Parts: sequence; C-alpha cells; structure tokens
Amino acid sequence: MKKCIICIIMFSIFQLNIGNIFVFALNDISQVVSLPNNVINAKSAILMEASTGEIFYELNKDAKLPIASVTKIMTMLLVMEAIDFGKIKMDDMVKTSENAASMGGSQVYLKPNEVMSVKDLLKGVAVSSGNDCAVALAEHISGSESTFVELMNRRIEEIGAKNTHFTNCNGLSENGDHYSTAHDVALMSKELLKHSEIHDFLTIWTDSLRNGEFSLSNTNRLVRFYEGANGIKTGSTSVAKYCLSASAKRGNMQLISVILGAPTSSERFEGAAKLLDFGFANFSLVDDSVLDNESLPSIKVRKGHEDFVETTLDGKINYIVKKGNNDRIKKDVKVEKFVNAPVNKGDKIGEIIFSLDGKEIGRKNVVCKNSISRITFFETFIKLTVAWMNF
Repeated sequence: MKKCIICIIMFSIFQLNIGNIFVFALNDISQVVSLPNNVINAKSAILMEASTGEIFYELNKDAKLPIASVTKIMTMLLVMEAIDFGKIKMDDMVKTSENAASMGGSQVYLKPNEVMSVKDLLKGVAVSSGNDCAVALAEHISGSESTFVELMNRRIEEIGAKNTHFTNCNGLSENGDHYSTAHDVALMSKELLKHSEIHDFLTIWTDSLRNGEFSLSNTNRLVRFYEGANGIKTGSTSVAKYCLSASAKRGNMQLISVILGAPTSSERFEGAAKLLDFGFANFSLVDDSVLDNESLPSIKVRKGHEDFVETTLDGKINYIVKKGNNDRIKKDVKVEKFVNAPVNKGDKIGEIIFSLDGKEIGRKNVVCKNSISRITFFETFIKLTVAWMNF
C-alpha cells in the first residue's frame, strides 16, 4: 500500500505537476494532502495543530528568517510565565525608562518615568504591537532588556525550537543574528496559547489606554473577520516583509498558521486564512470525549482496605484523524483482572488502544486513580469474622 502511495506522489510531482503534495503520517495512518501550487505566497509557512504538534502543511518551515514583531510572542510568553511563577503581577506598576521610551516603530508613546500597569503594557504589546511596552515589560522582569533577551534565548531552546536566536525583545531592530523559522514560531505560539489568560488580550479588537485617551486597534485583522480566531501576532519591517502567526479554534481543535516573508500585508492574512480553512475542513481532533462510562473499569483489589480501585488515563487523549472519522474510532481496553495491595495512585494497570479501520492511531496507559493500602493480618481476621457472623 505504501509503495502505491509513493508511486502516485512521484507521478503527480514529476509528470502532472499539478501542485504541492505533502505526505505525512498521522498516528500510523498514511494521509495524502494536496494543495494547489503557490497557495501561499511567502518565503515560509506552516500549519500546526496545537495540542498534538501535528504539522498539516509546511513550506520551507526551517528557513531562518527575520520575523519582525512576531518576536513579541516570546516576550508575551515570558511575561505570562513570570506571572504564573509569582515574579510579577498584572497590577504591578511599571515606571518607563529612557530606553523603553526611546523605541520607535509601533508604540503607545510611553514617556520617560510614565507609570503603567503590567496589564496595560501587555495589552499594548498584544493589541498594538507596542515596541516601547515590550521593552518596559522586559526591564521590569529582568532588570534590563539584554538580560531578558538571554532569558528568551534559553527558553526558546527549552521548548524545542532549534533555529531561533533573539537580539532584542520586540523585533524592531533586525540584523543577521535575530531570526527564527516558521516551525519555531509555531512552537512558541503553541506554548503561549497554553496560558488561558493571554486570550483576554490576543482577542481584543479595539480598546484604549490612559483612561480612554489613547486608542488601540488590533494589528491582526483575523481576530475580527475569521471565525474562531484567537490570536496571535503580526510583524512587518522592510527586511522581514509581512509576517503573521495566526491561531483559531473551532470545536476542540486549535490550529496555528504561520506566514513569514509575505510580499504584502493582505497576502499574509489571506495565506494564513487559507491554511486554517484547509486544516478545519480536512482534519478533526479525537479527545477524551471518545471515552464512555464503560471504557475504564474499576479493578478488583486483593488484601486492600478497599475492594476496588478506580482507573483513569495517564494524560489526555489527543489524536488527529481525517474529518468524519471520529465515530469510527475503536477502543480496546486491556487491564489486569485484579491487583494486590498496596496500590499507589498512578500505578500502571493496563492500557487502552485506539484504532481506526484496524490501524492503531495511539494508545494510553490506564493507571490507578487513587492509592489503597494493604490490610494487616489482624484486620483481615476481623474482616472475615464480621463477614462470618453476618452470614
């Protein structure tokens, strides 16, 4: 079967020349995806599903390119993580430095010594791509922009991005040492979207700062015009051209579409929307809703203080299938008939295998939901005696 697919692909590419054809394995199910030639007019692009990291489309995904203000995705990620770690708070008041106020390009025109909350500065970054706001936040977290940039470069490696290097926190000044790739931008976007509170900022269309005196308008027009759009960031310079990391969620599936180096602003939005449309039209996400009440049984416990232990899955179910196949997913649950106490929460007790048309698409460990201690000999004797007396 695989040889037949390969032959079809080779014939299509070299004989028919009808377009770019991408082949990838989705959980051991071979899929052939065809898109028209030159569907994306950009130097690089990618379409990724956020929860699984599955790539549906790629165009020069690892090409190192300038990304302009898309850089701020990483800045926003570190801001959200600093809040999560308790290092800063949304209502912290930040005094603007001379350095932050000196930023050009997109800005909210912070003045030296002007005080603004972390929340408003983050809004300025997410909505209006404020270069000055980004630097003010960087200095508030790390003391200086340069120290913050070191943190950016360490963190980007930790999330698995291997072809990115930052020299600033906003993408305003780009040289050969400040670059990323469509794939790496998708990875940092994926990480940012894990922070639910960031959506309160990324989905703002219009707002204001300074008690309504300064208007904000989102640079990402998909937020208003694309169904399910929930982020993330635009960017453009004369060097980077027009860039965008766009995200949208419909139902349970979150997609990330990255466009780098588009010749015009319209083409980056059109390209991102085409990729998102393609993903939503062709694929769906299988999640925990595939389980029913009988899928995960309780298991008999021998010599325990309780007779049965409940089971659960070790992690979430996240599998991609072709659209319309969700109802054809089969579940094969293989668990122990009984276990001997003591039982610890998280102990593997079996596994559940998911398949589509006889082909495995994934499996998860079934584990104990709680701990059960072993009863002593004396407790066993008392238990048997009580049972005998009630007989």
